Amino acid sequence: MELLELVPDGRDGYTGLGFVPGACMSLLYEWLDNAAGARQGAIGGGQALIYRDTYFSWHGLQHRVNRRASELKGFGIDAGDWVGLMLGSVPEFVVLALALSKLAAVVVPLDPTLSGRDLDMVFAATRLRALVTRPNALTPFAAPAGVLPAERSRKGPCAVLESRRRISGTLLTCATFERAPLKLHAVPEVVLFTLDAGGDPKGVVRERRQLEGIGAALASTLDIGPSTHVSTAAGLHTSQGFDLGLCAALAQGAGLVLDDQLVAARLARVLAEHPPDVLAATPALFAAMARMPTAKPCRSRHIRCISSGEPLTLAVARAFRKRFKVPVLSCYQAMETGPVAIDLGGRNPTTVGLPFVGVEIRVADCQAAEMPSGARGPVWVRSAGVSSTFVPPVKLRMRASEVPIGRGQCDGWLRTGDIGSLDPDGRLTLLGREDDLVKVDGRRVALGEVEGCLEAFANVRSAEARLEHDESGGSRVIARVQRDGPCTPKQLIDHCARHLAPHKVPARVEFGEDG
Repeated sequence: MELLELVPDGRDGYTGLGFVPGACMSLLYEWLDNAAGARQGAIGGGQALIYRDTYFSWHGLQHRVNRRASELKGFGIDAGDWVGLMLGSVPEFVVLALALSKLAAVVVPLDPTLSGRDLDMVFAATRLRALVTRPNALTPFAAPAGVLPAERSRKGPCAVLESRRRISGTLLTCATFERAPLKLHAVPEVVLFTLDAGGDPKGVVRERRQLEGIGAALASTLDIGPSTHVSTAAGLHTSQGFDLGLCAALAQGAGLVLDDQLVAARLARVLAEHPPDVLAATPALFAAMARMPTAKPCRSRHIRCISSGEPLTLAVARAFRKRFKVPVLSCYQAMETGPVAIDLGGRNPTTVGLPFVGVEIRVADCQAAEMPSGARGPVWVRSAGVSSTFVPPVKLRMRASEVPIGRGQCDGWLRTGDIGSLDPDGRLTLLGREDDLVKVDGRRVALGEVEGCLEAFANVRSAEARLEHDESGGSRVIARVQRDGPCTPKQLIDHCARHLAPHKVPARVEFGEDG
């Protein structure tokens, strides 16, 4: 398959398509091309992307993607280059991701709230060729072109800044860097970032087979088709947003409904007026919607409201069903695995239900020996969506024949790091973690990282962080500190806010008895 590139007509438009010999587009663009082709000649071209009051047909979206791909190629971005997209859930994220896929570049979605430390680590691990950011966004530490290595700081920038250009028609900036592509045994198409047990960024490499597996599992289990509309309240840089939103829609040519300000009041109004067929959100957001005093019941009884990222409580599930007359479906998915399990009937919210189509789950010990039904132990997953390559490639110590958390064996099983149990019917109940990774608002937090940040404050002797849940389905980090000198909770919270991403900052700081 050859890559199509728009040919400039000498003005500001494009007259047609030219060929770039030998280049192959990636799967995301193939999905777009298939969806647009299936609607060739159809009136209106179908709804591909909906953003508030703006609608993009499949043909209109493809045309915009083609133009953006030509512009990015003019910036020097080529096949195999890794490009970071540090944006929110806006149409331009989708357009740029598809344009990069057309160029066979590697799409690297990034959290716009990344701290400077995390961004520099991501930058070093991926050797980003380019980074697209919003106005006044944080940028990685890089030297300008022409600066000699001896003139750089001892810390040393990760790369040399080549150019910084405005993307036409937007306020977005594309910075390019002089870097050699990262060489891997895998052929990455998308790299999503999460955290490892130490709190450092970990890139999960998605190849074509993982994207195909995730798309197929979602379509078969959730009955997604070309007439479906899919929406997610999570950012497209998260596993919930990327998998349950972008992948679910593109793989089947379904419409994607986006909104970067999906607060409870707005979402409750959407359910009452124009509900999508699939809506993914966190338990905290479903709880906030259920508390809306003026919320009306959902217009559709066939909508699938999917809760993931944190445990769904029975109280939240009941309150939401009472208010909107539709159930919340508890779901288990992660960046390393893609979708794993879902309670499709919504009858057992304290479990995450049965596996998605094509997914296998087992509870086994640290040596991968399967445990009997009802036993509590590490959760292992095997499917086409499970990733086996991560960046940076960390060598983990192994104890005897124990398989490290977040790694797998040659037969395709991945040790997820979650602890759970399977009932006789195969329903999975999650019971915690093997390490100190927790989730706040659907995003991972390493409690050890929070503790280390607090202990770096001059008058703190030691710190202990924990996760606190409330009945509304929300969670927050709470810290307990032993002091060596005068300091206040506000000083410590402000200190964490300067060094950590917002969702990692403790909501409350307590002092020990001798503090």
